[in-house]
Amino acid sequence: MFDFDKKLAALAQQTVLCIGDLMLDEFVYGEVSRISPEAPAPVLAVKRREEMIGGAGNVARNLAALGARCIFVGVVGDDDAGRALARALGGHASIEFHLVVDPARLTTRKVRYVSEHFSTHLLRADWEMAAPVDRASEDALIAHVARELPRAGAVVLSDYAKGTLTARVIRTVIEAANAAGKPVVVDPKGRDYDIYRGATLITPNRQELADATRRAAGTDAEIAAAAAELGEKLGARAVLVTRSEDGMTLVSGGGAVHVPAYPVRVRDVSGAGDTVVAVLSAMLAMGSDFESATRAANAAAAVVVGKRGTATLSLAELRARILPAASLAPEEKIVFDWALLDEHLAQWRRQALRIGFTNGCFDLLHPGHVRLLAGARAACDRLVVGLNGDESVTRLKGPGRPLQPVKARAELLAALEAVDLVVVFDQDTPEALIARIKPSVLVKGADYTREQVVGRELVEALGGEVILIDLVPGYSTTRMVEQARSRK
Repeated sequence: MFDFDKKLAALAQQTVLCIGDLMLDEFVYGEVSRISPEAPAPVLAVKRREEMIGGAGNVARNLAALGARCIFVGVVGDDDAGRALARALGGHASIEFHLVVDPARLTTRKVRYVSEHFSTHLLRADWEMAAPVDRASEDALIAHVARELPRAGAVVLSDYAKGTLTARVIRTVIEAANAAGKPVVVDPKGRDYDIYRGATLITPNRQELADATRRAAGTDAEIAAAAAELGEKLGARAVLVTRSEDGMTLVSGGGAVHVPAYPVRVRDVSGAGDTVVAVLSAMLAMGSDFESATRAANAAAAVVVGKRGTATLSLAELRARILPAASLAPEEKIVFDWALLDEHLAQWRRQALRIGFTNGCFDLLHPGHVRLLAGARAACDRLVVGLNGDESVTRLKGPGRPLQPVKARAELLAALEAVDLVVVFDQDTPEALIARIKPSVLVKGADYTREQVVGRELVEALGGEVILIDLVPGYSTTRMVEQARSRK
């Protein structure tokens, strides 16, 4: 399996060649407060309008948002929509595009009228010409692909059945990619999938799979059987079936794998399939196995359906969805440079959040520490934990301590939900750190008296309070170390 934590950053080094139907997506947002007196139709009071790259171009947008490079090849008409798409593509530094301009064609344009109050699409108006491109445009598309293919790590055929991907273009691209050893990901349309023969990975949705195979595709078993039949018929190495709220099913040489959907609030599914294809292709370009690519694509889809419009996601959003929070905590929560601490504090203060502080060596994390930290977090909105550096621990606890280096101790603390920030200090006391933070709440264990708590005077002078948390009987790092040594 793929090591997501180490390898996701390599997505930015991948180049994907995408060929497909380009569209201009427009969203007109407003409020509906009355029905037209001229007809039984709602009147949309327009507030704003958004214009973005759609169709196969949304695959390119998603690759660019992830930091990868996309070489895009498509067809537009000699019209305002085509020129708008060229300008929009030119606004993405990591999208290199080659557009064939056909004066006889109409650039596909889709306008969605959306009620923001009700969060619903009222109407979609389409301008399109779904006829296959002519021979001259086919030749131009194929020439662009032949020239750019050597630079790509993977190829995407994004078929919206608008005419760009003719049978000749599809067959030529797949054969050239196979000869070059480049994986081909196909987002298919229609019922005749024979034109996709030889592709590496096919990504139909459940209904498309049923239509293409003329088989039932309701249960897990039925979907797996239909996908296996389709893959064998086309000579594809894998078939990935997208199943909306039921997740995805991958069928490959390793059998069938059902990947459940993430529990998310769905706001808009527009373009989610393009996101899936973008992530799949980038992952395959970097040598991922099919299951790992599928799980990454499933996580990406969960992010974009939670956004409005034809959305994309960043690499940080993908990592946050895939990786457990504890694995991301070290890079997000641990601070050695106090200047970074100041940035966190400034942000929290702008939000009027109550900041708490506690400190310690935390050499062997035990239930007493967990209770202390949970109690401290309950008394504030954000909890900063001051952690003694290694030399400081040695001075305080003596030779042989700490048992764990500061990085290990910090990562354990950062993995706890109660902890918002871990700040390392090298002094024997946290007095200077407390003066810098100026917390509203200062927390220590009940083995201290209020008078013994370092920083009490400063905190109370600023209107803050000191809280003492009861200890868990029988738990002490020093005692645990002594017991362990006595058993040797």
